[in-house]
Amino acid sequence: MSYIIAIGAYLLLLIIYGLVLAHKKVKTADDMVTGGHKIPFIILVGSLLATWCGGGGITGSASVVYTGGPWVGAITFAAPPIGIILLYFIAGKVRKSNKVTVPEIMEARYGKTASVISALCVMIAYVGVLSTQLKAAANILVMLCASSGIALTQGTALVICTAVIAIITVGGGLVSVAYSDALSALIMIGGFFAAIPILVSVANAQGAVLPVEKTTLTGGMTPIQLLGYFLPSLALMLGDQNMLQRFASAKDSSEAKKSNIGMFIGEVLVIISIIAVVTQAARLYPSLDVPSNVIFQVALDYLPLAFGALIMCACMAFIVTTADSYLLSSATNLTNDIYVKYINKDAGDKQKMLVLRGTILVFSVLAIALTLYFPTVLQLQMTAYTMYGAAITPAILFALFSKKVTPAGGLAGIVMGGVATIGWTLMGTPYGIQCAIVAVPVSVVSILIVSAVTKKDNALSLEALYREK
Repeated sequence: MSYIIAIGAYLLLLIIYGLVLAHKKVKTADDMVTGGHKIPFIILVGSLLATWCGGGGITGSASVVYTGGPWVGAITFAAPPIGIILLYFIAGKVRKSNKVTVPEIMEARYGKTASVISALCVMIAYVGVLSTQLKAAANILVMLCASSGIALTQGTALVICTAVIAIITVGGGLVSVAYSDALSALIMIGGFFAAIPILVSVANAQGAVLPVEKTTLTGGMTPIQLLGYFLPSLALMLGDQNMLQRFASAKDSSEAKKSNIGMFIGEVLVIISIIAVVTQAARLYPSLDVPSNVIFQVALDYLPLAFGALIMCACMAFIVTTADSYLLSSATNLTNDIYVKYINKDAGDKQKMLVLRGTILVFSVLAIALTLYFPTVLQLQMTAYTMYGAAITPAILFALFSKKVTPAGGLAGIVMGGVATIGWTLMGTPYGIQCAIVAVPVSVVSILIVSAVTKKDNALSLEALYREK
């Protein structure tokens, strides 16, 4: 019961904190989406970190570490730091282009059709990522209630978590999300590093050892399987609209680049802490019925109440803030890239805010429905990441850096990447090959081939992208 009270109190504080900030700082739709381009450096770093390190990392990716061992964890978790290094060169470009969403960049390089299709792809992918966060948060609540003898169904837990996330997002948009992100990042890193020595001591006292199969470099996985876990994370990181929106919220391109360096340091610390905690858990639990719950389970069973509550709150914090970010980002796409451009071009701030907040509520419900289709967090995580990484990332990178890509080429990459993702998923990932290994190359090859045989449009050139203000 103590854990439930701790998490309940923390979530209540998050809601109050977010709503108070929103009341003070959110006056326009732009404030909701970008924080008025005035998010301070340290808050921006914390927001970037918390946005990326959410439920997928502490459930889906944690289950990969538990199953394969620390070396497998190091390999699969290497994708985000590599992506962050590459993002350093993207951050300044995004801020310089003065574009807030992926479809805005797509339209500037590939035209209106590409903008609409990419908006749909982003929304589908982000509602999927939101679903992973809801599922992870619900798992925590169900487990904690069960440990206290309270019967709570998965459906009820999903509704509770969704309500909290929607309230915070509807209340203040990026302002409330960014500031709560920074607080969550601090709790996450501090809580995990505090737990590591305690778990090591417990495992040593019990004489627990890591199973032999989990001490190998590949953990029994094939190179194709490892690549299947590595590639979706890398592809999502490089073109993640959440990252682009955070860069757009910086006061200038220099600040955007500096925040990326801070994110790299924080991400490395988070990766080290997650691998260390899960490795000790693998020593203590030879087998688990639900590997994705490994961090929650070890905190519940082996940590003192104060540290266990801190870990639980840290996990819930990252899940909630990541969910908020993806929910806000997808709602921004529908509002800015569909409603304002094609339905009500003369929409004022009040109308934009109303549509934005209404969309947040609708997408929250859709995310709950999506959790019913995918049985595990990991499966849902990989599919959502791939949908974005294949349909959006190659096209966005070509848009920001390539002078030779054509509108037809960019559009082909978006369409073929999305179609390949959906098709391969519906086929049940034949031969055990993860979708990203097929879909990402399909997108890149489509862009290159179609660009080679079609003409450029000077009005949609690379130079034009950076001339627009």
